[in-house]
Amino acid sequence: MLTTRLCTLLGIDFPIMNAPMSGTASAALAAEVSRAGGFGMIGAGASPDSAWVMEQIDAVRAKTDAPFGVGFISSASGLEKVIQSTIDAKVSAVWNSFTDPTWLINQARGSGVKVFAQVQSMDHARKAVEAGADVIIAQGSEAGGHTSHLGTMSFARAVVKISGDIPVVAAGGIGDGSGMAAALMLGAEGVCLGTRFVASLEWAGPEWAKGQVVLVEGDDTILTKVYDLVTGAPFPEGVGDRVISNIFTDTWHGREGEMMARQTELAEDIAAASSAGDATKAPVRAGGASGLIQSIEPASYILREIMSQAEDVLRNRASSLLNL
Repeated sequence: MLTTRLCTLLGIDFPIMNAPMSGTASAALAAEVSRAGGFGMIGAGASPDSAWVMEQIDAVRAKTDAPFGVGFISSASGLEKVIQSTIDAKVSAVWNSFTDPTWLINQARGSGVKVFAQVQSMDHARKAVEAGADVIIAQGSEAGGHTSHLGTMSFARAVVKISGDIPVVAAGGIGDGSGMAAALMLGAEGVCLGTRFVASLEWAGPEWAKGQVVLVEGDDTILTKVYDLVTGAPFPEGVGDRVISNIFTDTWHGREGEMMARQTELAEDIAAASSAGDATKAPVRAGGASGLIQSIEPASYILREIMSQAEDVLRNRASSLLNL
């Protein structure tokens, strides 16, 4: 059976976690991933709503005793109270993203709660190592949603080389067992999947968005800032937003100055399109793994299928290449 240092550290069977997708990685998805042997993540995002987060934590614990965590968009303001409440709730881990993780690592120190540091640059990776993160998630540009500009394979490998004893998890463009096997061969101790779990029964986003992920190919996405600019999303310079290309991105990507002159009007259009399920204007955050996804499945099935594929690749592909 395939096992890594991440499994030992977190007390899980499979070195797979779901990305803490803001608001849509709710208790249903986190609990199912954890129950199936992976590490489930609740996506608290940028919300300072402690009540919602506590409800999700309680809902996961009502379904499983397995370890799980909560992820935050740490570049947002006003999260201090909800993060402290999450630490006090003794979840297994909290996830820092888009900022230097040192402050959160210091805040969690001595609590028994592990800190995952998601990084998109070597500068942030070095800071995570220096601060003593428990796990580093090296996120490449192929990831859906908010990410940066470095390719997953080269970036994950570079982070592994500086991480020392800290396990590295690869994220971005991984949607099947072959991708997982490749990440492990780079030295990663596990993988984090977002887009693949969007196409799961337990993902809490709209059904029409799940359908879009199944329909598109991997080259039907674009890394852009148009939605973040129009909606005033709290992401730092250098972080883009990988979404499925549509009429809105085709119209405004590269014309951001003109777009911002109509910010209020366009923000209202996006909100209306999201409510109506109009994928020509509303954002659907998905990455390069989209082209690998053919159907919507239970999260537990996705987990088992990827593990089986990865074990098969690692067992048979290497021996065939080496004539063993």
